[in-house]
Amino acid sequence: MPVDQRVVHSCYHCGARLPPSPVFVALDGRPQPFCCHGCATAAQWIRDADLGDYYRLRSDPGARVDAEAADLGAWDGKELLAEHTVPVDGGCEITVLTDGMRCAACAWLVDRALERTPGVLDAGANAVTGRIRIAWDPARTRLSAVLGQLSMLGYRPYLAGDPAAERQRVADRRQWLLRLGVAGLAAMQTMMLSEASYLDFGHHMSVPTRDLFRWFTLLVCTPVVFYSGWPFIEGAWNGLKRRHLGMDVLVAGSTLLAYFASAVATVRGGPHVWFDAAAMFVFLLLLARLLEQRARRIASAQVDTLARARPVLAVRERADGARESVPLSALRVGDIACVAVGEAVPADGELLDPQALFEEALLTGESHPVTKRSGDPVYAGTHCRETPARLRITGIGTATRLSQLTRLVEQAQAQRPPLAQLADRIGAVFVGGVLLAALAVYQGWRLVEPERAFEVALSLLVVSCPCALSLAVPAALAAASGALARRGILPVRAGALDRLARVTDLVFDKTGTLTRVHPVLEAVEAFDGMDEARACALAAALERDSGHPIAAAFAGEEEHLAVESLQLVAGQGLAGRIEGVDWRLGLAPFAAGRADDGQVWLGDGTRAFARFTMREGLRADAADTLRALRALGLTVHLASGDGAAAVERMAAILGIDDARARQRPEDKLALVHELQARGRTVAMVGDGLNDAPVLAGADVSLAMGEGAALAQRAADLVLTAPELMRVPAAIALARRTRRIIRENFAWAVGYNLIALPLAAMGRVTPGWAALGMALSSLVVTLNALRLMRRSREEHRP
Repeated sequence: MPVDQRVVHSCYHCGARLPPSPVFVALDGRPQPFCCHGCATAAQWIRDADLGDYYRLRSDPGARVDAEAADLGAWDGKELLAEHTVPVDGGCEITVLTDGMRCAACAWLVDRALERTPGVLDAGANAVTGRIRIAWDPARTRLSAVLGQLSMLGYRPYLAGDPAAERQRVADRRQWLLRLGVAGLAAMQTMMLSEASYLDFGHHMSVPTRDLFRWFTLLVCTPVVFYSGWPFIEGAWNGLKRRHLGMDVLVAGSTLLAYFASAVATVRGGPHVWFDAAAMFVFLLLLARLLEQRARRIASAQVDTLARARPVLAVRERADGARESVPLSALRVGDIACVAVGEAVPADGELLDPQALFEEALLTGESHPVTKRSGDPVYAGTHCRETPARLRITGIGTATRLSQLTRLVEQAQAQRPPLAQLADRIGAVFVGGVLLAALAVYQGWRLVEPERAFEVALSLLVVSCPCALSLAVPAALAAASGALARRGILPVRAGALDRLARVTDLVFDKTGTLTRVHPVLEAVEAFDGMDEARACALAAALERDSGHPIAAAFAGEEEHLAVESLQLVAGQGLAGRIEGVDWRLGLAPFAAGRADDGQVWLGDGTRAFARFTMREGLRADAADTLRALRALGLTVHLASGDGAAAVERMAAILGIDDARARQRPEDKLALVHELQARGRTVAMVGDGLNDAPVLAGADVSLAMGEGAALAQRAADLVLTAPELMRVPAAIALARRTRRIIRENFAWAVGYNLIALPLAAMGRVTPGWAALGMALSSLVVTLNALRLMRRSREEHRP
């Protein structure tokens, strides 16, 4: 029987292009092509398990299945289970991550596949977050066997970060969804019951029937107000205790006022009730709150992406050459780790092999694998490619670059910028003004049409709820932070984006910023009986712990000399004692007492023993970056600690008019202050190693995220990848963010300027007021999400 022509060029399971000799398996009497035996086996199992609806329901192809079964025995380790599982009735529970779920059909398949796995008590997959919750009985099956079922279907498991916090987030989200569901069902029922009264234009409904409908409406509306609306009531109470009039005060006040006034009218047989307005108000506000939370979750997905980079176990080489699998917590600095092809590096280290290829896209955004040579740093979370590698561990746990990056992401998410605080203050004043206005409107209508006074005042309170005003800044900042994180730019200080949007001048450092971070030692000249090899060894020992980019030039030299009293002299060089002799390495006046020639000298302060000629290359995108910055209307300055010749040459190549050489950190700071005194807003771009004063003194600062820059805290933003084009991209996004925040504020203010007078004139019912308020909040949220859409449309530099 012929193969289905619609899928003849791609794998039936994963959609990958077929190899020259594909694998064919008969499914439902028809041979289907597969790219490998792994996908064929998965498809056969899905059919045999009567889960073939997966192929009908899915909207995207599945994940490719490895033909060789992954070794998941490490998941059964006692230390791992103790750290990442929690006890439940009948067994244990763990939450894992996977990057194979593409659509809701994947989650459906995972749920049903795990339900049919012996020993599994409960399971739940989330296609949006890529998380899978598994409860199993250890007495009946091992965790590795359960995860093997997932891996067989193409869903490779990874450890999730902070399982306790994730469980709390999942529980909170479920409760919010339950509150929304209760409010939605009750709001529909309330509207249906209220509609009967609204449509009784001729007043033909009998009073007992009307009262019966009202009592039913009271019963339906009560859980909406006191269960679904409890977060607003609790927030209002906490705000009042702090003497703060926030949005929740107005929300809870309006809801409770409508509910209790309607309840009193129901008991007394009054002419009007407003249960429908209370129920709709709570439902629509919950919906807007969930939309905001979703935007924040999308923006914070980077933390989960980083969590996936952590391997479960590490392979350690013992002194006798044998290898053993150990938990990451068992690794120590100095251990030798072995990384197989395709596996993640467990900790930071130095490569021991002559050469190896690593994929650093997660940490740096570099799309192509990076070639590392012996002695080069290798970072946790990167993946080994083509050949296995051995490395000596230099950083573990929180000292790894991956952990530092994770902390920066979390810090960026937790920040509360001044703009958001300003919006809160405006909101508090606005709430107070609305309460006074509602009281005045109520008194005015009491004089004109007393029977409508309460309804008009209630409509005013509802329609003016400052949800849009409160969401204007947080929604835009959440979307912008997510867009920046995907481009490898992390704002780590509050207000960084706002200040970046106002920048007029940029001051660049040269070494490690406009030039590549690792200079090359081009030539060595020895004097006064000094041997070149000995000079290099002395320089390597002094530079070993300096953290300066020049240290990379001596990485291949023997450096087993002990250094005592090492001292860094900012802008000058290094001083230290080796084998009882004082040595200096740095600028000629500092190290050798000679005139400055822009090279690195080794001496004792008065005599010269060696001169090192360094060659540093311009970053590939430096010229394009400066052109892009000028196109944005920015003025570029260069301030470098290097000699005049090197700085002038760099300025000529890049077309920089204001270039200053031999700039110490205090000189760079003086330049920033000079520009600020002229009314300019200054951004400093540096490597973060010895520029802490000027990074802190600039209006906003960006640090290159290579090496020690991730560990420093002087910068406002950190570029996790060595691509300068991300600087103009960040500025452009910051400007769009500021524009969208202004649009959100304009919408919120404009909406209230129109809605408040209409409500005060009695032209808006409480129900329509609730709908208008919700639509206003929705407009603000969707406008903020444009930031994420635009960032995806931009081509990566």
